Amino acid sequence: MSGTAGYRIEDLAHRSGATVRTIRAYQDRGLLPRPERRGRANVYSDAHLVRLRQIADLLDRGYTLASIRELLEAWDAGRGLGGVLGLVAEVDGPWTDEEAVRISRAELDERFGGSPDDEAVAEAVELGVLEPVPGDEGVFLVPSPQELGVAAELYGAGVPLSAISGHLRELRGQVEHIAARFLEFTTEHVFARYLRGPHRPTDADAAEAASLVRRLRPLAQQTVDAELARAMRSLAVRHLRRQLERREVPEERAVSRSVFLPEETMRAVEGLVGAERVAQFVALAAEREVRARELDALTSRGGPPVDLDEEG
Repeated sequence: MSGTAGYRIEDLAHRSGATVRTIRAYQDRGLLPRPERRGRANVYSDAHLVRLRQIADLLDRGYTLASIRELLEAWDAGRGLGGVLGLVAEVDGPWTDEEAVRISRAELDERFGGSPDDEAVAEAVELGVLEPVPGDEGVFLVPSPQELGVAAELYGAGVPLSAISGHLRELRGQVEHIAARFLEFTTEHVFARYLRGPHRPTDADAAEAASLVRRLRPLAQQTVDAELARAMRSLAVRHLRRQLERREVPEERAVSRSVFLPEETMRAVEGLVGAERVAQFVALAAEREVRARELDALTSRGGPPVDLDEEG
């Protein structure tokens, strides 16, 4: 270790950003080599500092300590870690050409009607549509300006913010299912040879896989865009056709007509049902007469009448 920097554990913790307790835990797990013993002191080198920074980087990328240990063991065994980290960086990189922008709370309120809505802002933060900027109160980072623009257009068209956020939650679940299926598909047919072999991928394998990720990354969005356009056209035309065919038939209005009856008839009817029920009685009587005539007409078409008194 001659010629290399030597650190006490406190110095190593300060330079790496890890705590003393964390460094000792990494040593116990086999993630960090033991320090050199010099007299009564433990001395750490630049190699320990580099290793701590590698661990921190992999943790930030979502790796577990167990998987980090396997990667570091591969590194120590002479199988390069650089290619694997390059593949990780490619997968972890941006999957869209959109660039995040900043927006103030005042600008946000202005885009959505001019009235502050703390509940809607909190929900947008929960969904990741907005991200608070640390140390800059009242300012948000917008990861996807297009997504925020769509929400503003829908709100301007009269869609409530609660309905927009609910739709986004539902849509996100369905899109994540599509993404999972695309990932399974490409893993099975493209990346299986890199991931399922008896040995970890070499630097060359990892570099080739990273190149494939770069080439295949836009295919998922292109496929979804094409299929969404096809489905929207088909469903929109079908929906519009149904709406146009669903024309309401105007209801038939009851038409009243005045009918003159002899005075004697009117008095007779009033005597039977009362003056207030004369119109109802006349209408029902007329309807009964019409039905009776219809029945007579139907029976007359059924054939010659049968004489019940005629003997066999």
